[in-house]
Amino acid sequence: MRMRSAATLIAALVAGSLFTGAPSPGAEASERRADGSSPPTGSPPRLGVDLDTVTIPELQARMAKGSLTSSALTSAYLWRIRTVDPKINAVLRTDPTALRQAAASDARHRRGTTRGPLDGIPVLLKDNVDTRDMPTTAGSLALAGSPPDADAALVTRLRASGAVILGKTNLSEWANFRAAQPTSGWSAVGGQTSNPYVLDRNPCGSSSGSAAALAASLSQVAIGTETDGSIVCPAGMNGVVGHKPSLGLVSQSGVVPISAEQDTAGPMARNVIDTALTLSVLGGGDTELPDDLRAPGGLRGKRIGLWRLPSLGSEVDAVMTSTAKKLREAGAEVVEVTPPHQKRLAELEFPALLSEFHRDINAYLATRDGPQNLAELIEFNRTHPAEQSCFAGQELFEGALAAPPTTDPEYRAMRAELKKLSRLSIDETMATHRLDAIAAPTNPPAWTTDCARGDDDVIPSSTPAAVSGYPSLSVPAGSVNELPVGLLLMAGNHQDVKLLALGAAVEHRLDAWRAPRYLPTVGPDASR
Repeated sequence: MRMRSAATLIAALVAGSLFTGAPSPGAEASERRADGSSPPTGSPPRLGVDLDTVTIPELQARMAKGSLTSSALTSAYLWRIRTVDPKINAVLRTDPTALRQAAASDARHRRGTTRGPLDGIPVLLKDNVDTRDMPTTAGSLALAGSPPDADAALVTRLRASGAVILGKTNLSEWANFRAAQPTSGWSAVGGQTSNPYVLDRNPCGSSSGSAAALAASLSQVAIGTETDGSIVCPAGMNGVVGHKPSLGLVSQSGVVPISAEQDTAGPMARNVIDTALTLSVLGGGDTELPDDLRAPGGLRGKRIGLWRLPSLGSEVDAVMTSTAKKLREAGAEVVEVTPPHQKRLAELEFPALLSEFHRDINAYLATRDGPQNLAELIEFNRTHPAEQSCFAGQELFEGALAAPPTTDPEYRAMRAELKKLSRLSIDETMATHRLDAIAAPTNPPAWTTDCARGDDDVIPSSTPAAVSGYPSLSVPAGSVNELPVGLLLMAGNHQDVKLLALGAAVEHRLDAWRAPRYLPTVGPDASR
């Protein structure tokens, strides 16, 4: 089926699953904007919709009948960025052409020539995704000069779909692959992003700005990237939805790399339906949504394996117990599982990534102004104090420089074993228990952000899907002391659409999303 009919179908399917929530509070205006823009004055634009809860199908229905324009929607999000974002520092810059893009979409809506479900929908991009008309820095001053020569392939698809490129989000510098003990959500270009739920807590990395911006309703959807956990952990910790697609489903061309063997960009949103529609654009014809996408609530007879991960603490485990109870009440069969081979995966993953990073970052840097290879990048960081203002370490860079090349037999054996064991860990568990998906906690409660300490983020649930290249999806599951906890769903290779359909049903049953309250603190670190 074509995209437009998919959007209409899904609007009907999810009619019973729409969230409810209070409007997000405003924030004091600030002059902090990286793009030099001034704070707005006056009242926010009136849309007749709640940006916290509205879905893409609802927006498209309103635009189709003329009761809403993309220009008004884009203006509303720009207003929120200027008024709310100073609390959380998630958006690096806005695109000065955003309103022109929206006006072009309005003209298409008037003519009845829209390009699909994202036409006129504002999208934020993580700042490691190349854009020809805005800087792409990966958070590093080393790339803060002229923009790339061309858009990333996924940006080309978004533009072709009529999406409004709203701006770029902050991230953990170099996607958290610089220091052995980094602080997620910090970059030399953008500073520190805060968690909108509790402002002294961390947003997780590395798609921290994308997730925090969505939690604060600064865009309808956002794009993140993941090597291992960098979409799903920020989604879980900021109470939104994040999908790590199957490897290769979304083109990685024009995205600052860590490893071609694991990297993927993916969609993030406040609900599963918007996430699925965004994937349908990012993935092109391979991910058009089928007529048999199940309506939310269709959990009866589904078998879900729960991987509890008690290492994340008793409070997270209590959220998993409550989650299992709700899923069983909806007719799902929930069985407890422990995927095998996790210790060996942990031993092998980073040594392999070091070799791959050296290869892939050298190839990318050669396309940009600035340091032309990893050795020059290491020297840049040594000689620029601003790169050391939160943490000075670049142990992963140095380890990658010394790592064996990807032509080395030892490396090749590591990657082959990683691929085999990671796929077995999911495939064997799914087959043994006849599962539709494996579920696990996405994240612990957000830890306090502290540059001196760094992250407290040993979170093993993302690794099997990340290393295997299989899809994963995080949906809100509950909270601990005001801090969101996500449920991570995993399935077999290229089962993305089935996983999203199951995720919509789980999301509807759990009904766990709550708007952030921008609390300054909640007392002792709940993650300890």
